[in-house]
Amino acid sequence: MQKYGENLHAQHFGQKNFKKFSSARFKPTFDGFIFLVIYFIICMLRSLLVVGLCCLNFFSNAQPTSTNTVTSPQEFLGYRIGERYTPHHRVLAYAEQVARQVPGRVRVIPYGTTYEGRPLAIVVVASEANMNRLEEIRTDNLKRIGMAEGNPASATQTPIAWLSYNVHGNEAVSSETFMEVLYGLVDPQKGSDQPAVMQKILNSTVVILDPDLNPDGHDRYVNWYNQMQGRVADPTPFAREHNEPWPGGRYTHYYFDPNRDWAWQTQEVTQQRMAMYHRWMPHVHGDFHEMGVESPYYFAPSAKPYHEDITPFQRDFQNVIGQYCSRYFDRNGWLYYTRERFDLFYPSYGDTWPTYNGAIAMTYEQGGNTRAGLAITKADGDTLTLRQRIDHHTAASIATLESVADRGTDIVKAFGEFYDKARTSPIGAYKSYVIKANGDAGRMNALRQLLDKNQIRYGYGRAAAAATTGKSRGNTNAGGLSGFNYFTQKTESGVAVAPEDLVISAYQPKSTLLKILFEPKSALEDSVTYDITAWSLPYAFGLTTYGLTTRLEPASTVAPASVPASTSQTTGATPYAYLVRWQSMPSAQLLAGLLKQKLKVRAAEKPFELGGQSYPAGTLLITRAGNERLGARFDQIVQAEAQKANVTLTPVQTGFVTKGSDFGSDFVMALKAPRVGVVVGEGMSPTASGEVWHYFDQELQYPSTLITGNDLASIDLSKLDVLVMPTGYTYGRILNDKTLSALKTWVQAGGKLIALERAADALAGKDGFELKEKPDKEKDAKKDDKTKKSATDSVKTYADRERDAVSDETPGSIYRITLDATHPLAFGLGNSYYAIVQDAHNFELLKDGWNVGYLKDDNYVAGFAGSNAKEKLKNTLSMGVQSLGRGSVVYLADNPLFRGFWYSGKLLFANAVFMVGN
Repeated sequence: MQKYGENLHAQHFGQKNFKKFSSARFKPTFDGFIFLVIYFIICMLRSLLVVGLCCLNFFSNAQPTSTNTVTSPQEFLGYRIGERYTPHHRVLAYAEQVARQVPGRVRVIPYGTTYEGRPLAIVVVASEANMNRLEEIRTDNLKRIGMAEGNPASATQTPIAWLSYNVHGNEAVSSETFMEVLYGLVDPQKGSDQPAVMQKILNSTVVILDPDLNPDGHDRYVNWYNQMQGRVADPTPFAREHNEPWPGGRYTHYYFDPNRDWAWQTQEVTQQRMAMYHRWMPHVHGDFHEMGVESPYYFAPSAKPYHEDITPFQRDFQNVIGQYCSRYFDRNGWLYYTRERFDLFYPSYGDTWPTYNGAIAMTYEQGGNTRAGLAITKADGDTLTLRQRIDHHTAASIATLESVADRGTDIVKAFGEFYDKARTSPIGAYKSYVIKANGDAGRMNALRQLLDKNQIRYGYGRAAAAATTGKSRGNTNAGGLSGFNYFTQKTESGVAVAPEDLVISAYQPKSTLLKILFEPKSALEDSVTYDITAWSLPYAFGLTTYGLTTRLEPASTVAPASVPASTSQTTGATPYAYLVRWQSMPSAQLLAGLLKQKLKVRAAEKPFELGGQSYPAGTLLITRAGNERLGARFDQIVQAEAQKANVTLTPVQTGFVTKGSDFGSDFVMALKAPRVGVVVGEGMSPTASGEVWHYFDQELQYPSTLITGNDLASIDLSKLDVLVMPTGYTYGRILNDKTLSALKTWVQAGGKLIALERAADALAGKDGFELKEKPDKEKDAKKDDKTKKSATDSVKTYADRERDAVSDETPGSIYRITLDATHPLAFGLGNSYYAIVQDAHNFELLKDGWNVGYLKDDNYVAGFAGSNAKEKLKNTLSMGVQSLGRGSVVYLADNPLFRGFWYSGKLLFANAVFMVGN
């Protein structure tokens, strides 16, 4: 300070004079005093001037943080992006920090929470001008496409682009990419090497970024990896940090694959995200993924098959996206590929569902996935780093947004035309659909809920006036209606429409999605596909459905009044029992609730008649007998559980039936409250395990115990009544002689073993288990014919190897299973059941057990099945029950709980758990 002061004085008075005045020999005089006063005044004025200049400089630079200061990811996190993985809460915290700093350009909008309590949110980025009218842009878009009332406020529409990151939790590069993209958009000069492009995007487009579609899975992976890594990443492929333990972070809390749930919306993360998606209906959607370590980058155009209803503009823009991405990748010398593997067909992906809703949508795949970690050595000797993976995803993100900025007008126009056509000239042969209620409120309610989630409009009953496609409205009597019956697969005349029937007109904004979800057979331009090839909702829900070629509008949008779930007694008489028809999932939910409350419940093994009403096999008899200990609480509990499950109770005053077996007959089963175990863990399919877990925990809300497969040999099976074995890959190791012996002893003592898919395969041919595979006739025929063929007959073309292989596959086709409707495993399903078949299982019919469901020669319905697979699936067991001592083994060759959306399968599985073996 002294040196600074001395220098300041010297500047004012010169070095010589300063030394003079500061000398110890200086003696004060009057002139000297006057001089000192003047000197101090000048110093004060000088100081004030300096302070003023400093303040002026401070305030001129300290602009509001909304326009200048943006914290970089590195500054916020304390490490460079790519140096480690970031937990979900820190990713979201960074977005919130940026939104506080630039509120005029960034907005964080929460949209829900996960099962594990993690927040879900989107981040909207736009110019200040567009952010000021953001609500207008959003609602104008909905008004233009008919999904909101009123007329748009503006003559032009700003394009909306939505980028989704991290739908698979262990593809964690995506959330890191999100922070990089966000920073580049809000601070183009510092956060991007292409500030002009970023500014162009910001000025012309509303960008929506979803940083993490699957936070529970993401954190399962990130928390594990951050525990495994050392000071320096180990790129050795067999290092433990490249071998994530079961179930992995790919899936949601219940091990569902959220990228296959867009249409079905069975999971909480999907349901909440789709509600938010519908509030925006973006014009472009990008879905970011990772794949195997050895693969280079993949971007649009997608592989075939394309669904036939994808528009020419959507197809062409796949190429546009590819061209923009290729420029970025070519500039950097990065490898990539297009048009292979990832098709646009199955309707429940993050690229297909938005496409079927009018958007331009595509998948992006970066090599890496769970195995890549921070760095991994590839087969070619190169090391793939997290930083490289982030760079690739960031480039693809910006390239996509730039294509929207440059072609926004065309995109918005095509989007509007897509919805104009949907409302005025819908695609497909069927212009309306009639779904018969047939007294099954459970199935109908479940279908309505799915339609609501997808914002597909519907009504009830038939209108007084129907319109023929392309003509003016005219009266059509009931006998004049004809439609394609999904179950008979024939066009039938005289289709009558009851007031409670569901009527769906194709003349609506969601017409294209409606057509695709209801199409009886999907047109497949290429047999090599990535997923299932059939999904038609009438088969999934088991509801009689007619597709009409004429336009039919519903009579009402309000459901007709139905019988209340808990029927009150007007006579004051105490019911002898309550009856509940066993026909859909609510019946099973009611049973589960009553058994948890320790009520005794019975079920009719045969159909019966009482009080002029017919009741099918499986009908629940909730009798006062056996529940006397509850007194008046009996009625309260039954009615409360019925209300909760939305089930209609029929009170009766007698157990004496007019036809069939009385309530005390041996043909009325006493149902137990089973203690359920589910095999999970290493070697099991996470999704199959999760589907069973979710079924018990969320849908039935019935307790189940999850058991690691490796522990089967050591647990006390006597503590269980039912053991469910979902499909898995290591049953050959788990079901060793010791474990098989223990399982057989347990079943013989009264246990019930339910084996699904590959678990059933693992039991086939084992001692004591009746299930067997059929002889391979094709293989035997080849042996017999060997001498008759020339040496060149077996020559195959290498380029056709993938296509040749699919002849043995059925990657998700629909088959009609012929049922023995009298068996408890088939209660409530009728004489046939439609199943999703994913494997060409080849089981013989049981010789001593019950062949409850089987395939005949002509049971194929829809979807792709290879020629060899079709042959295998003829005269094949699909579901069977073997009695073993006092217990049962239930064989289910196909998964009835597949992805949680195959509704009819839920009652089938309830039969296996609660009905079989009583």
